[in-house]
This record gives sequence, C-alpha cells and structure tokens, in this order.
Amino acid sequence: MDIQIERKQSWTCVAVTERLDAVSAPTLEKSGLEVLAENSKIALDFKDLIYVSSAGLRVILLLGKKAKAAGGKLVICGPVGMVKEIIEESGLDAFFNIYSSVEDLD
Repeated sequence: MDIQIERKQSWTCVAVTERLDAVSAPTLEKSGLEVLAENSKIALDFKDLIYVSSAGLRVILLLGKKAKAAGGKLVICGPVGMVKEIIEESGLDAFFNIYSSVEDLD
C-alpha cells in the first residue's frame, strides 16, 4: 500500500493504493490521525485501491468518527470495482458521502 497526501481546497486528500487490509490498515490509521490533527476535512481517494478488508473498513469508520468529533467530515472518493461493492455491501455508503473523484469535492 502506498499513501499520498495533498491539499485540495479545504480538504486534505489521502490517496490509498493497492490493498487496505490487516497489514496495511495500521499505516492508514496513523497517517489519517496525523492528517486529522491538522485538518478535520479528510477525503480518502480510493481510485487506485483494489481491495479493502474488514480491518480497512474499521479504520475508515474510526477516522470518520474522529473527523466528526473534531467538527469535520470524512468522505470517500473514487471507489471502483470490488472496493465499491464492499463499501456498498458493508453499508459505509450510508455513513459517508461518496464522490466519483476528488475533483468533485466542493
């Protein structure tokens, strides 16, 4: 897994590639918490993510809860294929706004 962080308007975008699983989830959690310490509006860019496990879903929920507690928001951008299916089947799409790409952020 590779993580790239950049600012886009008022959002901090965290681009995650390859797999978000039990091995890589702690890395995203650490990076996400560091980002949230500076900006409570975080966008997870999943356009290049090919797999997400239950450990990955747990980290997404944790970061969303922390963002909300800080008065911010977490959104998911660009999920495709299996990742999009997992997000929909797990019900995460009921908790987080899903955008087709980070370019669609307001």
